Amino acid sequence: MSTDARFRVRALLDSYARKSTTPREVVETLIARIAASGRPEVWLSRVSEGDLARRVAELEAAYARLGAAVFERMPLFGVPFAVKDNIDVAGMPTTAACDAFAYTPRTSAFAVDRLLDAGAILVGKTNLDQFATGLVGTRSPYGRVRQFESDAYVSGGSSSGSAVAVAAGLVAFALGTDTAGSGRVPAGFNELVGLKPTPGLVSKRGVVPACRSLDCLSIFSHDVGDAWEVLLQMAKYDGHDGYARRVPSLGLPHAALRLAVPRPLTFFSDTQAQQAFATTLDTIATRLELTPVHVPFEPMQRTAALLYDGPWVAERRAALGSFFEAHRADIDPVVAEVIAKADRYSAVDAFNGQYALAALRSEVEAMFEEIDVLVVPTTPTHPSFDDVQADPIGANSQLGVYTNFVNLLDLCALAVPGVRRADGLPAGVTLIAPAGGDQRLAVLGAQIQALFTAVAAADDAASIAAKPLPFEEPTVTLAVVGAHLRGQPLCWQMLEAGARFVQTTRTASQYRLYALAGTTPAKPALVRTPDEPGRPIEIELWEVPLRTFGTFVARVPAPLGIGSVQTSDGLIVKGFICEPAAVAPGSGARDITEFGGWRAWLATAVQARSPA
Repeated sequence: MSTDARFRVRALLDSYARKSTTPREVVETLIARIAASGRPEVWLSRVSEGDLARRVAELEAAYARLGAAVFERMPLFGVPFAVKDNIDVAGMPTTAACDAFAYTPRTSAFAVDRLLDAGAILVGKTNLDQFATGLVGTRSPYGRVRQFESDAYVSGGSSSGSAVAVAAGLVAFALGTDTAGSGRVPAGFNELVGLKPTPGLVSKRGVVPACRSLDCLSIFSHDVGDAWEVLLQMAKYDGHDGYARRVPSLGLPHAALRLAVPRPLTFFSDTQAQQAFATTLDTIATRLELTPVHVPFEPMQRTAALLYDGPWVAERRAALGSFFEAHRADIDPVVAEVIAKADRYSAVDAFNGQYALAALRSEVEAMFEEIDVLVVPTTPTHPSFDDVQADPIGANSQLGVYTNFVNLLDLCALAVPGVRRADGLPAGVTLIAPAGGDQRLAVLGAQIQALFTAVAAADDAASIAAKPLPFEEPTVTLAVVGAHLRGQPLCWQMLEAGARFVQTTRTASQYRLYALAGTTPAKPALVRTPDEPGRPIEIELWEVPLRTFGTFVARVPAPLGIGSVQTSDGLIVKGFICEPAAVAPGSGARDITEFGGWRAWLATAVQARSPA
């Protein structure tokens, strides 16, 4: 095992692939760490050592049988994780931090099953603000969860145990839930990444609802690349979840991202939080050469007010049903006080709230027509336990200023660490984009994290850009032969279209390749010559969403076009073709078929231009 106290997803996978560690050694290490951590409040239930041993045996048997192919079958092979205890795991109690509410499900949440099928190792279930109602991590009968470095400060909630389990090096990643910021606030307080996907992208079947229409599962990890690897496994459409959606990706813009910061910002007189945000923002703007513009915060503030000071609080009451009245004495007093606000609202209020939200969504959608990403402080301040005890509801409310509006407005968000405060406490920023902008945020988030923390690799952004989320929509297979190949000057058009690289292969043998004359950037022409000698030409196959394919094709300049191409294994796909006149004698086109592909020709041309 590495001497680094933090488990990391991709580092573990690399260690397994190099056979420098085994799942058995990892599990032995984490059991010892948990025992020595002095953090019993993190866990509400744990997988037994016997069950962990059986899971390890299953994984190691799969490795022995499949060899390196196990990592394709199980992309999270041997990676330890935890889940918040409002997420079902078969055979383990789900308490939502309330004993009187507890039950033991027969089946696991859809997302948990996805992770287990991907080879991850479940370690246990974590503490939370009761019924996921709170952003402080103190509203639990099982104990308040401390910030991972300081016993005096709150960990953030409601996904408190999940965040600290990752920050303290007890698991590699953890699942939280996020309705109003519960997956972002604890990330900011514990120097973690908190990925909150587009609502509906990840199934919430098997999750105790807080606000069923708004809830999202979230991911805590040490870096954005790890969180993205986990999301790739969880983002599968679930037809049995009424709120699941097939979310179309926005793709990756080629031009510099249009970044915006809302005004006015409030920090509730916390000058250290304000200074940390200013320094982080200045570093982002300078190092990434982005110039933030300002947008009004007022529409988002009005949206946030609907969540707890409007009719949506009644949805929390609906989630508990008759349990609230029958067991009110068993509920945390502050949680009960929040949920009891539902009595103030009528069905008329609920509809009026929907009308107000529709208008606000239109306003914010228009704002996002002019920008790509909104950046906000993850939290405006970091309260101590004494602060929360003195004003339980007020201190909690402050923490949701930059989080409460996000799900109501159908946005995705990503919290990443930034410059620490002057007192040494972690601080961070949250990136926000419209529905489907998850990959866009992850690429930018990886670039930002690399500026501030050593755990982020410099190439994480490029790695994420090459891995869009699994398609849940019709696609077209496109053969790419020249300037659109990976690493070539027009590959950005593939990424902007939301395309996914599939494989490198070759055409059938009846093709010739030409270097066209006078094109910028340089482009080849692939020509099928059934009556003349040819040879297989190297190509790449990409999957392109059908909804963006037309726009992509419209960009293809003459003499090139899109037609049909036959691969070496007989598959007929769409691909780049060329007008015959562009390669006819006298056209200036050079026959480069003998090189077998555009990359091979470019390498030869570069060598020819190199000085002796």
